[in-house]
Amino acid sequence: MELDYSNEPRSDILCIDIKSFYASVECVERGLDPLKTMLVVMSNEESNGGLILASSPAAKKKLGISNVMRKFDLPHHPQLIIVPPRMSLYIEKNKQIIAIFRKYAAEEDILVYSIDEAFLKITPVKKMFHATPYEIARKIQYDVYHQLGLYTTIGIGDNPLLAKLALDNEAKNAPDFKAEWRYQNVADKVWKIPSLTDMWGIGSQTAKKLIQMNVHSVYDLAHFDPGILKEKMGIIGEQLYAHSWGIDRSDISVKYKSLEKSYSNSQILLKDYSIQKEIELVIKEMADQVATRLRKKNCQTQCISLFIRYSNHEVTKGFNRQLKITATNNTKQLIEYCLTLFRNYYKDESVRQIGISYSKLVYRTDIQLDLFKEINEQVNEYHLDTVVDKVRTKYGFNSLIHASSLLEGATAIKRSSLVGGHASGKEERHAK
Repeated sequence: MELDYSNEPRSDILCIDIKSFYASVECVERGLDPLKTMLVVMSNEESNGGLILASSPAAKKKLGISNVMRKFDLPHHPQLIIVPPRMSLYIEKNKQIIAIFRKYAAEEDILVYSIDEAFLKITPVKKMFHATPYEIARKIQYDVYHQLGLYTTIGIGDNPLLAKLALDNEAKNAPDFKAEWRYQNVADKVWKIPSLTDMWGIGSQTAKKLIQMNVHSVYDLAHFDPGILKEKMGIIGEQLYAHSWGIDRSDISVKYKSLEKSYSNSQILLKDYSIQKEIELVIKEMADQVATRLRKKNCQTQCISLFIRYSNHEVTKGFNRQLKITATNNTKQLIEYCLTLFRNYYKDESVRQIGISYSKLVYRTDIQLDLFKEINEQVNEYHLDTVVDKVRTKYGFNSLIHASSLLEGATAIKRSSLVGGHASGKEERHAK
């Protein structure tokens, strides 16, 4: 069975990954070889549950270290270097990398997929460089290495899917860190991907569903009845069938902007919290921080979720509860709702993790007045939130904090310097 690709879009897409990005940046900053040095970036090293965010290729190969491994699982080795994350540094390096990409693709032809991965459509500039896509990929690798000391892995394809599959399944282990997959390579490349979960878009749960249907490989998927796939899995089944044939009609030049379905914040505490007042203090701070994000996006929430995970030493695991409310983004009200949920279900156990989520969003800026409260009080609360937001936006979160954030157990001040939940690296420089 063969598929006719004559009507399928053909382009020259590069999927570029910075090899072990965080770990490589830390190696370069120390004058070390990113490929030969055994180094891991660990968040919250002071805690026994410290999390590995990134590990160098040598640490992965020689010690079997993987990302998201915990500190207590980390093998001991005299040459292993453990460093804290510096998210602000990584963001700055990412900006420099994107600046290099702009030499080879127009702004609208660059899709930043994550902090260490991006797609480039180079079809429009091939003639300008008088080079093949493979040669342009090599030029990019050269520029990134000689300007920043970082190694790049590049997949090349007729579309984003094939480029991504080439990156993940061949380029990362190729001697020159490049691989090119085209439509004519589907049978020899895509169908021979060793595991279903190595296919872009297939996670463990989707793989289980496919195996239950007697689909054990990408080859099986490509030769399965597409009608049954659609019947059993809906539009996802259709999409997976198309992907198994290397078909992807998405255009990276067309940018999609989706509205957030919820806003949330979660943190694993550095110690077990057993005093209820301290637990409630953290909940207040988190409710305040997420409320600020709501107002920044001009939206209000109609549903609050509170997640509490107890310490591993406790008998029960914790709870996750929701509360439907009248649409609001008022900090005071949201704090009260979160505390109500907590007090209704808390069982006087030690807490290790707290999560707050605001969902069922409505996008509007008007105030939904409560008939049982003074109108002036509600209007004043609205103006207070607005002033606080403006001050924090201009001068930073710590410029205006609740006095309670100075009490024992508070975490807001420390977390305000984090980027993506991890250390920005600026704290270290300030300390010096």
